[in-house]
Amino acid sequence: MSEPTHDSQQRPATFGCRNLVIALLLLCADTAVAQETSNFGDYWYQGKAEITSYRLEQARYGEMRQGDAVLIFVTEPFSQSKQVKLDHPQVAKADAVNVLKLNLTKKFTTGIYPYSMMMSTFTPIPRDDPWKVLKVTTSSQEWCGHTFTQLNAGDDGYSAELRSYFESEGDQELDLGKVLLEDSIWSLIRLSPIDLPTGEIEIVPGTLYQRLSHQPLVVQSAVATLAEQDDDLIRYRLHYPDLERTLIWTFERVFPHRIQSWEETRKSGFGPSDEPLTTRATLNKRILLEYWRYNSVADETWRSEMGLD
Repeated sequence: MSEPTHDSQQRPATFGCRNLVIALLLLCADTAVAQETSNFGDYWYQGKAEITSYRLEQARYGEMRQGDAVLIFVTEPFSQSKQVKLDHPQVAKADAVNVLKLNLTKKFTTGIYPYSMMMSTFTPIPRDDPWKVLKVTTSSQEWCGHTFTQLNAGDDGYSAELRSYFESEGDQELDLGKVLLEDSIWSLIRLSPIDLPTGEIEIVPGTLYQRLSHQPLVVQSAVATLAEQDDDLIRYRLHYPDLERTLIWTFERVFPHRIQSWEETRKSGFGPSDEPLTTRATLNKRILLEYWRYNSVADETWRSEMGLD
């Protein structure tokens, strides 16, 4: 699944005032609380995926629903031109790049019918642009139908495709240009939190939010802040004033900056009440595993281990 190419994470040699504050937040940690390893290559190129399950409280149609969410982070070889995982990276040569792949899944039920949602991002290592992901794909399935969104990075920015069963959305093809994506934040936290944008920014809201809100896929204004949660944790907050929407990610101060929880507060826009509700995902279980090798009936015990039964 992964190929070692870099032994350490590359960071800029000098920082502006903003980055200096962030650097102090991230580096002034007690090394005794460091996780499995402080070495980038040893952690991300050990041939295993980091799988984390979360207890999910999902706001939908003006009410809270119970479910589960999973973050799967793993490195793999990727084609820069085709933007797909490479079967034979040694043949691809200069076209091959290592990426940190994130698969984020959500499952919850609304009344009689279930939702199954998934977002995937592919972030190059090292990054020529701190904000850049090469590709984003997002799908949503429920009993009314299903939708699919894909963003691809090109020389002129992102092109997007949206396939939906709703007449008002239909099939769309969009050019977003060179923009910052909310969906890039997840992997940026893991790879280089020192590069997290702060202050007043322009950003495209996440594709999972776009699916649930049916808002257009356009750039929005937001305010981003980074602050200490406690001695071990950092909190990153993203607030969209025009959308009345706020996200908060809480992650470990020290490498590998694992995400402990996240939450999203917004008006639902649907259901009997339009009062703001907060969706929360809180840590359940985390393992490092070559999950693609565990596909027998007997291996279903791993789901119990992750609290997913």
